[in-house]
Amino acid sequence: MGATADFEFQGINHLALVCSDMARTVEFYSGVLGMPLVKTIELPGDMGQHFFFDCGGGDSLAFFWFPDAPVAHPGVSAPAARPDLGSLTSAVSSMNHVAFAVPPDRIDAYRDRLRAKGIDCTEVWNHDDSESGIAKELHDGVFVRSIYFQDPDGILLEFACWTRDLDADDVRHVPRRASDAASMV
Repeated sequence: MGATADFEFQGINHLALVCSDMARTVEFYSGVLGMPLVKTIELPGDMGQHFFFDCGGGDSLAFFWFPDAPVAHPGVSAPAARPDLGSLTSAVSSMNHVAFAVPPDRIDAYRDRLRAKGIDCTEVWNHDDSESGIAKELHDGVFVRSIYFQDPDGILLEFACWTRDLDADDVRHVPRRASDAASMV
């Protein structure tokens, strides 16, 4: 449990996203990824639906379906593509991607399983502190390994696994202010 002076955090209850077709979303998250559907809600006044999927660890991934929702704007409401195919940038207050924790010893098999199910995904990436942030080979400096793919609405998803314990040395960058961006150009 993550206790702070003011609040006791026990993980993520749920992350709520918006889909364009609830039936297609259920087919993908339950049928393809195997997440059990654990709660369904019809919203009042024909406003839409709100469904919850068990994504492990006591956490849920939820989706709203609104029949009159505006269409997605890739590159604004979410990244335009997977990070190997385009920019990872998305707008302020957008949801960039969802990373699901997976077992480290299964990540290569999970990449193969996604591909066998027809899901286009990246190779397994070894994230490290090098200038590019990605290493070709697994080494002691790799802190997380991941695979990126997208759901039917283009929501960027990631299977990720920590490869080592993080410590105080992993927190070494000063947070930047928006005003710092002008000096970066």
